[in-house]
Amino acid sequence: MRKIIISWVLLFTCNLMWSLQFTCIKLTQDQMGPYFTVWAPMLISVLLLAPFVLKDFNKEGKKLRDVLIFVQLALLGAFPAQVLITWGTQYSLASNPAILTLCLPVITALLAFLLLDEKMNGIRWLSFVIAIAGVLLISGNDLKQLNFSSKYAIGNLLIFLAIVGNSYYNVGCKKISSRYSEIEMVFYTYVVIVILLTPLVLFYERDVFARVPEFSTKTWIGLTLLTVFHNFLSMVLFFKALKILDAMQVALSNYLISFFGLPIAMIWL
Repeated sequence: MRKIIISWVLLFTCNLMWSLQFTCIKLTQDQMGPYFTVWAPMLISVLLLAPFVLKDFNKEGKKLRDVLIFVQLALLGAFPAQVLITWGTQYSLASNPAILTLCLPVITALLAFLLLDEKMNGIRWLSFVIAIAGVLLISGNDLKQLNFSSKYAIGNLLIFLAIVGNSYYNVGCKKISSRYSEIEMVFYTYVVIVILLTPLVLFYERDVFARVPEFSTKTWIGLTLLTVFHNFLSMVLFFKALKILDAMQVALSNYLISFFGLPIAMIWL
């Protein structure tokens, strides 16, 4: 019971950190492109984690084939989740993705049922209903300002596809969570994404490197928050909780993203 309570506290903290993402993207978008916004924080995280992960890799006698599963998880899940959410937010409003994430727990629950054979019981159905009702009640005024007009259609579609990728990644990581530590899952996922993103950054956004000395305080704040909280600390805590709780239970906590995301966007933006 103590581990379960701690896991829920960790999830609460994770969702608070994740809700910062949409606002941080808005803070950085004037001087950084969508690819660079994802690539830079992840590269920094990889460089910081590499000495610890590689040390354990050699100590435990692991081989390259032992981590190839992360290529699939990153390519189909984490990569679209990170890139499309960043790209989509730049073509939408900061409040729209916070509301669209209401779909995340539902899609995750469906994939958990299909891939992990997790079942929905009465308590879980009741929890979903209460969570959705609570978010709708608290976010009532913000929902009235939600804009799904054709002007933001492409951005909203990209955000939705990112949410599907996020759900797939969460369920996939649950399936392999007993074989890897929290830091390993973060590190190997980010290595794959950095490799995939590097050609795109160099081809489309290499001019950003020349503008780094000109980054404003707002841009540095957004980049720092994305690196420390969204890309590193939140993911380590998330994987720690995922080892204890079912994917459906974890999905339920994602309603907190909308709960936190809307007021954060209003305050910062």
